[in-house]
Amino acid sequence: MFPGALDSEYTHSLRFVSSTESIPTYQVMDTDGRVLDTANEPQVTKEEALTIYRNMLTLNAMDQVLYEAQRQGRISFYMTSFGEEALIGSAAALEATDMVFGQYREAGVLLQRGFTLPQFMNQCYSNEKDLGKGRQMPIHYGSKAHHFQTISSPLATQIPQAAGAAYALRREGNKQCAICYFGEGAASEGDFHAGLNMAATLGCPVIFYCRNNGYAISTPAVEQYRGDGIASRGIGYGIDTIRVDGNDTWAVYAATKAARAIAVEQNKPVLIEAMTYRVSHHSTSDDSSAYRSKKEVEDWSKRDNPVARMRAWLEHRGWWAHGDDADISKSAKAEVLAAFAAAEKLKKPAVRSLFEDVYDELPPNLQREKAQMDELLKKYPDYYQINDYARS
Repeated sequence: MFPGALDSEYTHSLRFVSSTESIPTYQVMDTDGRVLDTANEPQVTKEEALTIYRNMLTLNAMDQVLYEAQRQGRISFYMTSFGEEALIGSAAALEATDMVFGQYREAGVLLQRGFTLPQFMNQCYSNEKDLGKGRQMPIHYGSKAHHFQTISSPLATQIPQAAGAAYALRREGNKQCAICYFGEGAASEGDFHAGLNMAATLGCPVIFYCRNNGYAISTPAVEQYRGDGIASRGIGYGIDTIRVDGNDTWAVYAATKAARAIAVEQNKPVLIEAMTYRVSHHSTSDDSSAYRSKKEVEDWSKRDNPVARMRAWLEHRGWWAHGDDADISKSAKAEVLAAFAAAEKLKKPAVRSLFEDVYDELPPNLQREKAQMDELLKKYPDYYQINDYARS
C-alpha cells in the first residue's frame, strides 16, 4: 500500500467523500440526574461527589461577585463559567501532578485542585499577593504548586505548548500527562492543527479537551465549520476521540479518566469534545444578545443545567437533601465576599517587580533604567502614588 495511507483499499467507484456517520455523544445521566445504564454508575465516594458539587456552587458564587465587581469598575475584566460547570468533573479525573494548560474558563479546574478564594481574588485585583505579580489580566491564573500553566490571552497558543510538555513528560517516564482546554473557536486557529498533528506523530500523552459551547465571542458554531464538530478533526489526525455530553458531570469524569489511561499507558493523545452551552456572555467585553436571543439562553438554562443535574443525582443517592443548596450557596458567597474585601485592600505589587523574573542578573541597560525610575519615584512620590504600591 502507499506509505501515506496504509489502510486504504482500492475501489472502482468514482466517489468523493464529504461526510461519514455523525459521531455519537456519550452520556451517563439524563437531565433529571438519573444514570441511564447502571454499568456507568460513577465509582466515587460521597465526599468526592460532594466536593465536586460544592465547587460548582462556589464557582457560581465567585462568578456572580466578580462579574458584578467588574461592572462596578473595581476590576478590569472577567469571564464566567455559567452553564459549563460540569467541566469540574474533568479535573476530578486527573492526578494532581498532571499538567494543565487552560484557555480562560477553567477556574473550576483550579478550584478542584485546591486553589483558594484569596488566590483567585488576588489575581483578579493584581495586588501584592498575586502570584503573577500583577502582570496579567484578571482570570489569567497560573500556579506552579497546582501544576497549572499561566493562561495567556491569544487563542490556541496553549495547544502546541501542551503537546510539547506532554512529550517531555513521556521522556521523563513518570506516567503523567498534560491536559489542554480550549473552545471550539480556538479550534479554528492554526495552532490547533499544529498541536494535534505534533502530538499524534510524536506520541504525546496529552488530553485535548474542547469545550464546544456553541459560540465563540460572537460567532455561532454553525458559522465556524461545516464538518461534524471538532471531534471529527481528531479522527482525521489519527487521534483517539470521544464526544461527550459536556453538561453531564459524570460523562465528563468518565471520559477524562479513560482518556488519561490511554494517554499515560499508551503514550497517545486523546481528544474529548464536550458539548455544552455558554449561558453567560463570552466576557465582560461582550453582549451576547447581539447574536442570540435571550429566550434561547433562558430555555437552555432551564432545560439542561449542569448544577441542577448534579444536585438531582446526589438527591437520588440520598447524599443531598432538598434545600441544602441555600446554606451552601450562602456560605460560599460569604467566603467569596470576605476574600474579595481583603484583596481589594491590599497594595499593588512592589515596583521592583517590573525588573524581576526575566534575567538571573539584571543587565546594565535595565540597571540604568531602574536607577532612573528610583530617582523619579523619590522626586515625585505623590504624582506616582507610591503609597499605593508595596514597599520594595
